[in-house]
Amino acid sequence: MSWGRRLVRVASPLAALGVWQLLTSLDVNLWLRFEQFPTVVEVASALADRIGTEAYWQDLGHSLRRIALGFLLAAVLGVAAGTAVARSRWAADVLGPLVEVVRPVPAIALVPVAILLLPTNEQGIVFITCAAAFFPVLVSTRHAVRALDPVWEEAVLTMGGGRFRVLFSVVLPGALPGVFGGLSVGIGVAWICVISAEMISGEYGVGYRTWQDYTVVDYPGVFVGMATIGVLGRLTSTAVEALGRRVTAWLPSAGEGGAAGPARPSGSAPAPAPRTDTAAPEGPRPLTGPAPDAPADSAAARSSAALPVPDKEPVT
Repeated sequence: MSWGRRLVRVASPLAALGVWQLLTSLDVNLWLRFEQFPTVVEVASALADRIGTEAYWQDLGHSLRRIALGFLLAAVLGVAAGTAVARSRWAADVLGPLVEVVRPVPAIALVPVAILLLPTNEQGIVFITCAAAFFPVLVSTRHAVRALDPVWEEAVLTMGGGRFRVLFSVVLPGALPGVFGGLSVGIGVAWICVISAEMISGEYGVGYRTWQDYTVVDYPGVFVGMATIGVLGRLTSTAVEALGRRVTAWLPSAGEGGAAGPARPSGSAPAPAPRTDTAAPEGPRPLTGPAPDAPADSAAARSSAALPVPDKEPVT
């Protein structure tokens, strides 16, 4: 990345903070009422006070633990279910209708279900987090597996590989880019739902503390919670994307040898080379055409081909 782009990426949030500070310090009230907003200086002061307390880091630890457990469960279950639905007709017939019915339901709407089914609020929050990230991972995995070129699977089967060999050498490596796309979306959705679940039924966590600040009209504290959530979401999303780039390092980049062709799964056999001989099969040659060893574009061949063949007198 060039220095110009890095400078723009740093200047963009700083400019947004500057506009925020200007609008709130001047109490601008042009349809949007900024006079009730805390200034950037007030939020920064509240953040400095919170960082020095034990409760802030305790809330941070609870939210991170819930995200880690829920997201890991969603990743494992989503990849397994998505692969099964894409590869097995039986799994598609059994799980497909259930997935399409439950998927539109917001994960935060499952809070009453979690309260009724699970014995503790902690388990309920992890369940909601897992449900939020599960469906993006499942759908992305399903589409990635179905989009694989069957030539790789046929090559492995031709060389004597079994179903497990196809799964671990072709299907899963080939679907990794799509899987990590779903994981990147899932981690963002997981943060949304874990914060909402903490606000509703939590005892600790960043979401719980943010809601408590709102109930006591501590608006700088509310913005501290929002900033903390944003930073945590950015860090976890960056970690998932970095892991995806490391795991899929075998993929060809666009700068290697021109445009990158279709990705070949790691450990699979090379694709058969396309045929280059496109000549038509040889048939009977006309009597008036050029000799087989004569060049087709020579003047002598063209003139001889144009001369009529004289009729021969029968020998008596």
